Amino acid sequence: MGIVEQIYASAGNAGLLRECRWQPSDGSPAQQHPVGFAAPDDAVFDGLASTTDYQMSYPASVFVDLAAREAVEIGSVIYQVRDIRAVGDGSEMRAKLTRL
Repeated sequence: MGIVEQIYASAGNAGLLRECRWQPSDGSPAQQHPVGFAAPDDAVFDGLASTTDYQMSYPASVFVDLAAREAVEIGSVIYQVRDIRAVGDGSEMRAKLTRL
């Protein structure tokens, strides 16, 4: 187990993560792992409106084949993955989500 996995395990034990379920569209078995989840508000249209930017972070060793346009479920809410990026040295991933 790498350092990122250890950090996520500790964060999960402290109750800082949320369970995420992914049913791959290729029919392979569903996967469920704890992820970091954020829903920060962001100002748009020169501050005239706000929008929520949903994102999740997770170790690169889980959800290996997760890709854009796939759906994930976090807290009984379905989100579509818009974009996935490696963070730092690539041992952690961050996915931008759209609430469906």
